[in-house]
Amino acid sequence: MALTTRLFAGAVLIVSVTVLGAALASQYWGGLDPCELCLLERWPWWAAIAISAATWLAGTRLSLTGPALLLALVFLVSAGLGLYHAGVELHWFPGPSACTASGPAATSIDQLRAQLVGKQAVMCDQVQWSLLGISLAGWNGLVSLAMAGFCAMTARGCSLRWAT
Repeated sequence: MALTTRLFAGAVLIVSVTVLGAALASQYWGGLDPCELCLLERWPWWAAIAISAATWLAGTRLSLTGPALLLALVFLVSAGLGLYHAGVELHWFPGPSACTASGPAATSIDQLRAQLVGKQAVMCDQVQWSLLGISLAGWNGLVSLAMAGFCAMTARGCSLRWAT
């Protein structure tokens, strides 16, 4: 069976809704509050949902190559964000000063008060939950990388069919 535009878009849509739904469920029902980077990592999944839903609705009126390449790019960005966040959690490199324990030290009571008031409860460099030793950020990076590969291979397969 050939991969049609609707089948491809539907598969990407199902995976994207599942991943984003799991993130939201872990937040609202699982009690895992997201950090600043976690919230940033959700944006590519929202974009993938919008792109794949529009592609599915367009159906055969739209070539598969364009949306597949666009989604591959979106998932590469998502993989970069997820793997960066995992690296911050592993202390391989510093994260944003607003949400890591390595922020600047206060030199006065007023600076300390400002830091305490503006401090986010969840730190980006601390793992809240992991599976098989991989944090949620790491899983996000790996799944995003797999989706980028799937979309790129789909686009490549389409362009090869056009060339022959």
